[in-house]
Amino acid sequence: MREMYQNLGISDAVLDFGLKVEAELKERFDGLDEVAEYNQLKVIAAMQKHRVSAECFQSTSGYGYGDLGRDTLEEVYATCFKGEAALVRPQITCGTHALALALMSNVRPGDEILSPVGKPYDTLEEVIGIRPSKGSLAEYGVTYAQVDLLPDGEFDFDGIKKAINERTKLVTIQRSKGYASRPTLSVDRIGQLISFIKGIKPDVICMVDNCYGEFVEKKEPLEVGADMIVGSLIKNLGGGLAPIGGYIVGTKECVENAAYRLTSPGLGKEVGASLGIIQSFYQGLFMAPTVVNSALKTAIFAANIYETLGFDVVPNKTESRHDIIQAITFGTPEGLCAFCEGIQAAAPVDSYVTPEPWDMPGYDSKVIMAAGAFVQGSSIELSADGPLREPYTAFFQGGLTWYHGKLGILKSLQKLYDRNLVNNI
Repeated sequence: MREMYQNLGISDAVLDFGLKVEAELKERFDGLDEVAEYNQLKVIAAMQKHRVSAECFQSTSGYGYGDLGRDTLEEVYATCFKGEAALVRPQITCGTHALALALMSNVRPGDEILSPVGKPYDTLEEVIGIRPSKGSLAEYGVTYAQVDLLPDGEFDFDGIKKAINERTKLVTIQRSKGYASRPTLSVDRIGQLISFIKGIKPDVICMVDNCYGEFVEKKEPLEVGADMIVGSLIKNLGGGLAPIGGYIVGTKECVENAAYRLTSPGLGKEVGASLGIIQSFYQGLFMAPTVVNSALKTAIFAANIYETLGFDVVPNKTESRHDIIQAITFGTPEGLCAFCEGIQAAAPVDSYVTPEPWDMPGYDSKVIMAAGAFVQGSSIELSADGPLREPYTAFFQGGLTWYHGKLGILKSLQKLYDRNLVNNI
């Protein structure tokens, strides 16, 4: 085994350090396995309840009328996540598209959107109109209000109460941290927040951006009062197999509104062909609990490696996990770039490529991204990215298998070690 790692460029010093850290994580990894087993059984139960069959994997084209596989899959999603209905489509191109669809279909001119957890993920800024963009909600007369978290990461309940008004139609809650250093929200904390908001205005729609959080816990946000959960299929729920797609699960009204926006009024969910990729959606969902488990193990391993070496990490090496993202702050552009180069060098695809910062659409600063993935942009696969701005934090996620994730972290450490950016191994 040591020889195999040496052939992949891992020195004895880095390998020995990694193995020591790994040995200390056995009990914690056993706990992750128990959550994965629970979620695996949940998925199987939903598939059996809705009688998934080989016929569900047949391709449809054109209008897609009567698409058994599409309609059954949406019933599976609704059951699995405790929603009344679901929209799961390849026509939803990415997570940002899914979120834009959910927002734009459920607010009207004159309404206001409230974020009670601070600034949303960068790509949503143009959707909302925080940064001006063609077709933003702001152009349609939808306003936006924001309440930041308190310095200790707690909700500013007084500020939230003051921000809710007669025009507040939808509250958007981002579960994961995005490009911020705040803690990820647990499902229980999301439930606490929703309960407080609905106690003030019961009819407000509470939408949770669930990206990166699916199957990390046994519960999902719809079980604690959310009206919609939204995400991408090239993250957790696609299991590394879905080549495209997004989902919205929630109340029947919210999902129907989104379907009419995705297609057109009068058509809604009745059209939208599955185009021969529906089997990957089923199989990806089936694999998702174990794939998410691998990504969590990789993130915890990374936190323990880098915190031990003196870097700031969020979550830290002992905190509970509520998404698959690990933030590691390097303090220098050299450290951030070396880390991403290591992740790229461990990839099965494009391992020979050196990632460089670039002006990525939807972001307000240069971003460096490492992703030698089978599906472009699939951040459930071993990947890392970060904006080239202070404090130079890498946001690491994914790993379809624990063994690949382990190699990726060791390779990233090797890059820093070779450049004398770490010296206490």
